[in-house]
Amino acid sequence: MAIEYKTDGNDILLRQSDFALDDTLDCGQAFRWEKTADNAYHGAFLNNQLTISCENGSDLFRLHNTTEQEFIEVWADYFDLSTDYGRLKAQLSEDEMLSKACAYAGGIRILRQDSWEALSSFIISQNNNIPRIKGIIGRLCEHYSGYPSAEMMKDETVESLGYLRSGFRAKYLVDAVSKVLSGEIELEKIRSLPLDEARNKLMTIKGVGPKVADCALLFGFYRTDAFPMDVWVKRVMAQWYPNGLPECTKGIRGIAQQYLFHYIRSL
Repeated sequence: MAIEYKTDGNDILLRQSDFALDDTLDCGQAFRWEKTADNAYHGAFLNNQLTISCENGSDLFRLHNTTEQEFIEVWADYFDLSTDYGRLKAQLSEDEMLSKACAYAGGIRILRQDSWEALSSFIISQNNNIPRIKGIIGRLCEHYSGYPSAEMMKDETVESLGYLRSGFRAKYLVDAVSKVLSGEIELEKIRSLPLDEARNKLMTIKGVGPKVADCALLFGFYRTDAFPMDVWVKRVMAQWYPNGLPECTKGIRGIAQQYLFHYIRSL
């Protein structure tokens, strides 16, 4: 799918359908974005900072103070701009309930996040609320002047991570760092493993259960068939899909999950 954009001084003007900032940046898939105005967010991906705004509720977006090179090399991929979400929503809308869900929150896109950032962020997220998750991740980034790699965290211990105020999650972070650096968890290999095998491999990290593993797979490895199950999605399955998801979700169950998750919370 071609990306329609142009430079405008120090900004990039992007025309993009099937994209809404609230739906995408404030839906719990990433924790480093803050709403700064009605139609604007500021956030980061690894060490790349960005302010993005929507022009008067239209499909025109402004990426502030970024170069064309950075847009092409970082943000076009991060916002999954080459994927035709209109086509995906048409496919999912073969199902009546999914059609309603796609219409309700049609601006959701899956962010293509860094695999380590997503995995460690969702380890921090468990049994936690979004403001507190953002606080912990903010302190981590402040300490390292950006999101740290596993290598940068190699000397961290539960005690040294006390500044995060992350509670029991600190020991899970330390274990994740250890397993990634030892090669027991090969992040690049996770991308190509069969989904069940990839999930089971991530679940060898202390404290990583099926939901955290599936969140990491969907948001950090772009495994679009991963299907994170929280209390809301379990309610979706019980009420609407007791016999399993429809065939139209094959291969994109994770994207379907995002639409369904937001729709059922609105009812």
